[in-house]
Amino acid sequence: MLLDKSLEGAKAAGAEVEKIYLNKLKYRGCQECPDVLTDGNCRVKDDMQEVIKKILKADAVIIPSPIFFGSVTGQLKCMIDRFQCYWMGKYIHKTVKPLMKKKGVFLSAQGTDIDKFFQNAKDVVKNLFATIDTQYTAELSCKQIDNKGDILHKQEYIDKAYDIGKKLAQ
Repeated sequence: MLLDKSLEGAKAAGAEVEKIYLNKLKYRGCQECPDVLTDGNCRVKDDMQEVIKKILKADAVIIPSPIFFGSVTGQLKCMIDRFQCYWMGKYIHKTVKPLMKKKGVFLSAQGTDIDKFFQNAKDVVKNLFATIDTQYTAELSCKQIDNKGDILHKQEYIDKAYDIGKKLAQ
């Protein structure tokens, strides 16, 4: 819901947006293949190939996730781990050239009001952003959101998500 509001704000500012539903894709986590390609590409052929291409081509990236056990969801972490080959191509094999800098946002929500529970998730997203030459531009960490619809009762979070999307597109 926060992502939808951010995308609405981005569209209002003139951006073309695409929302990727990880739960609708068929993919698996990084297999740490012993015969890894040195060009930054992954050997595993599944739906993640197209996702990686789209993220690398995007001008901006918004990563949303509820906080589960002090981190991002398993689906999101699995997607992030698939950038391992890209990371190796960039930092180990030096075959991946830096991308044009893009902007990145992290949207998160959790049931508690404990700030430190957001930190690990932020670090995971920041590591992905560093790998794909993305500036960590903004974040929205929403506390005391126990159930999916609870965010709709926190207008300040909804408004902030919209504003983040709008500013990201400008």
